[in-house]
Amino acid sequence: MKKRKLSRLFSSGYLILILLFVYLPIFYLVLFSFNEGKSQTSFTGFSLRWYESMFRDRTILESIYVTLFVAVISTIVSTVVGTIAAIGLSKAKRLIRTAVLEINNLPVMNPDIVTAIGLMLLFLSIKIQGGMLTLILSHISFCTPFVILSVMPKLRQLDDNVAEAALDLGATPWKALIKVIIPQIYPAIISGALIAFSMSLDDFVVSYFNSGAGINTISMYVYSMKRYNLSVNAMATLIVAAVALILILANLVPYIKDKKNHKEEPRND
Repeated sequence: MKKRKLSRLFSSGYLILILLFVYLPIFYLVLFSFNEGKSQTSFTGFSLRWYESMFRDRTILESIYVTLFVAVISTIVSTVVGTIAAIGLSKAKRLIRTAVLEINNLPVMNPDIVTAIGLMLLFLSIKIQGGMLTLILSHISFCTPFVILSVMPKLRQLDDNVAEAALDLGATPWKALIKVIIPQIYPAIISGALIAFSMSLDDFVVSYFNSGAGINTISMYVYSMKRYNLSVNAMATLIVAAVALILILANLVPYIKDKKNHKEEPRND
């Protein structure tokens, strides 16, 4: 009994330490975004001055706009392309599927600097000047493999006979895709989209090498600061709140939908 209690106590303590290591810096950042003073080590009082300063800083607002715009566009495109590619690979021959998936793993395993320089040289070779277009294309290129990796395991769990039955009953391939396949894999699609969004939002190296003059993402803006601006704490807090809200909705909406469908099921008395 004593060994079990010690084991549970050790496991609980270890878990608490891990959670503190992960979430304490975020809590610290959020707390000091409301600090009245300029100190980053002592909390002198509650204030919204850094939020006001952020909304008055045009450079910060532009970097937020660019970051969100690129993240949303790259997430939508990479999710669509990655999902279609995963569905196509699931129907391909084993040799082709294995070869393509191994190639798909290269951008995931490669260091960011290799991907960034490779994309930059590609754009230079085809004479595309760095700007918003190259920034979006580069984000799509490294987000798509993560979507494929998220969707493929779910596709392996599907019964191929269901889609074939839909086709035999008169459904077109497009209707079979929309009405049969997509509803069964949508949790994996949402997961892949969230990963793509977070990867795009967080990226610095690829953006730095493939953006044009005058284009700054949040990470590039922070890197270029000569002196740390405490308004960044406020900006980071808003991003954390937005990401947390997206994650809550992504988990809450399917739960509510399943609960509603369960209530609507006819009862067999």
